[in-house]
Amino acid sequence: MGAVPKSKVGPRRKRQRRTHYKLSPVAIVRCANCNEYRQPHHVCPACGTYRGMQVVRVDEED
Repeated sequence: MGAVPKSKVGPRRKRQRRTHYKLSPVAIVRCANCNEYRQPHHVCPACGTYRGMQVVRVDEED
């Protein structure tokens, strides 16, 4: 036989184990090119640059 629990895990024990399952706030930094907010290690949605290089062409809407 394998490892079988002798009794069911109670709700209190289950909640104690899950106390660390929390959402963390999203990190936001400013783009060095256009100074708009963006996520780190992502292409800037406003200007399309990543680490100083233009990688995505963004159409300007006026």
